[in-house]
Amino acid sequence: MPDLLIELFSEEIPARMQTRAGEDLKKRITDGLVEAGLTYAGAAALTTPRRLTLAIEGLLSESPTIREERKGPKVGAPDKAIEGFLRGAGLTLDQLEERDTPKGAVYFATIEKAGRPAAEIVAEVLETTIRNFSWPKSMRWGSGPLRWVRPLHSILCILSDEAGAQVVPLEVDGISSGDTTAGHRFMAPDRFSVTSFDDYAAKLKRAFVVLNPADRAEHIWNDAQNMAFAAGLEVVEDKGLLAEVAGLVEWPVVLMGQIDEEFLELPPEVLQTSMKEHQKFFSVKNPRTGRIERFITVANRETADNGATILAGNQKVLSARLADAKFFWENDLRVAKSDIAQWTRALENVTFHNKLGTQAERIDRIAALARELALVTGADADQAGKAARLAKADLNSEMVYEFPELQGLMGRYYIDAAGEDAAVAAVAQEHYSPLGPSDDVPTAPLSVTVALADKLDTLTGFWAIDEKPTGSKDPFALRRAALGVIRLVLTNEMRMPLLKLFGVGVGRVEYERAYRDAYSRGQENEVGELSEWLGDGQDETSRDLLSFFHDRLKVFLRDEGIRHDIIDACIAMEGNDDLNLLVKRARALNAVIATEDGENLVQGFKRANNILTQAEEKDGVEYSYGADVKFAETDSEKALFAALDGTQGKINTALAAEDFPSAMSAMAALRGPVDAFFEDVQVNTDNDILRRNRLNLLSQIRQVCCSVADLSKIEG
Repeated sequence: MPDLLIELFSEEIPARMQTRAGEDLKKRITDGLVEAGLTYAGAAALTTPRRLTLAIEGLLSESPTIREERKGPKVGAPDKAIEGFLRGAGLTLDQLEERDTPKGAVYFATIEKAGRPAAEIVAEVLETTIRNFSWPKSMRWGSGPLRWVRPLHSILCILSDEAGAQVVPLEVDGISSGDTTAGHRFMAPDRFSVTSFDDYAAKLKRAFVVLNPADRAEHIWNDAQNMAFAAGLEVVEDKGLLAEVAGLVEWPVVLMGQIDEEFLELPPEVLQTSMKEHQKFFSVKNPRTGRIERFITVANRETADNGATILAGNQKVLSARLADAKFFWENDLRVAKSDIAQWTRALENVTFHNKLGTQAERIDRIAALARELALVTGADADQAGKAARLAKADLNSEMVYEFPELQGLMGRYYIDAAGEDAAVAAVAQEHYSPLGPSDDVPTAPLSVTVALADKLDTLTGFWAIDEKPTGSKDPFALRRAALGVIRLVLTNEMRMPLLKLFGVGVGRVEYERAYRDAYSRGQENEVGELSEWLGDGQDETSRDLLSFFHDRLKVFLRDEGIRHDIIDACIAMEGNDDLNLLVKRARALNAVIATEDGENLVQGFKRANNILTQAEEKDGVEYSYGADVKFAETDSEKALFAALDGTQGKINTALAAEDFPSAMSAMAALRGPVDAFFEDVQVNTDNDILRRNRLNLLSQIRQVCCSVADLSKIEG
């Protein structure tokens, strides 16, 4: 079985596109080969800035012969029907076979498709792939119609086995396939031929090209760590930057440079961001002080002066970049120390959303909500209001304008410089968290308060103007905001009725919108007082937002192994807008359902519920007025009466203490009496008095179980 080697050699491919392009090349080629009948043992895609490479092992030398049998029209059918069948099958009438069937004689055609050589199939699949390859951005060059991310120079395509290598002939827009490639652009630009993947990889390495991006990344990281360690420093880890830099070079040469002394007092995050975003440098810090003192850059070639000229040029450009950062930092500090509130006032001229007002109006809403939430989180209300008003002040700073990713972090520095309390300063950085499922959750009361207020204002605001996520579209990251609220509530074990907060938030937004509209007409007195607009959360908008939270909660708890139907059983209970209470109930129910008693009790409950529901529909009455033990005939029936009476008390006591595990355990203990009852007792007996009493007993089973969770929602 031959091996296939493909290389598409071009000008530099942007680093961010390389991995996806390699995966797409592998998928398109392998799918095309398999569809044509060519199976293979294994395939691997590798990329460098100038080449996409695909190596396939154990490819069939030709596709198998395929025999297909087709059923045709009846013998004696109209000539046109037979002629059409013959055209589709590519046969003549004398090549058809007549067979008797229950409906009479029918024509059958046996079509045989001969196998094709691998080279022929590979050529077709590769040409189709190149012509239809999808890039985020592509270009045309010359006079041909081919589009590629950068000009394509050559196509290497060979099949190799023990007997040698064979070029797969094809041509795309004047580019003919061959068995040659080129090495490093500067250090070994000459072309050379290859006979197999092993030969290809070995010759590339001698030509100063490391083919595997993982090998390039490992080489960069190891050399960077060794250089930093030798100087008593350490490299700041950044996996994203490492992957990007590995995609910028074919022969990585790691160099470490100095940062001018005048810039070392800049915040380390500023240095790190500036070097990463503008220069693709790694930061090197002093582990004792935390200061960024040097940088690591990766050149794409070896030089006679061991990179001295490259480092000198990089340091010169870096100094210019950092001079700008220092200018922004010093200007911002002067403003922060004199009057940081001027940044917040300036946000009156910045629109947050055309239906939700300015950033300043949004900050007012967040501050008001933060003061209310302080009662729940235990934070000081006055400090919460102040922290909320300062948290977004840095949005108007020069540093954040230049580096938006530093928002919040710079606010912490500036608020601290303004002489505010450290806890207030920390809010600026922490109130954006958590940003994702793995992001840390704030635990400081002030930070939790403002983080919740920020996210709840976003959610209630966009729900009030009916801008909700649809399908895969979520332009305002509302799903992330809801997940952030869930994690904040659960991590900090807060008891917080969401519906009331939703009603207040939605009402405040609707009031502001109505006031702006009335003000534009000079009739603002018609709007009334804000308090008249604040709801209790029973409106349709708030209810819909709570349903959205429940959907997000299902996604969050799925990672814990809690099924959606178990969560639905708990959502059906009273107090489902208290997320902490809801999750405790769901976790306890999930634990009980996982036991044999719990699983069997659910089945017993469903049996009781089904019998009861059918009887109520048939009789047109609701059996909920209580069963009488004096009508019990069997021991198991009497035992169930006793068990239900005892269990109800235990459940009520446990629920009052919000001890859901104990309540669930008490419910699960009914499994034995319920099973025994159904084994010994016929509910729908001919005796109407006994039947009604037993149906009322089933109603009691339903009532007791559903006081813990709505088991009718449980699937299976």
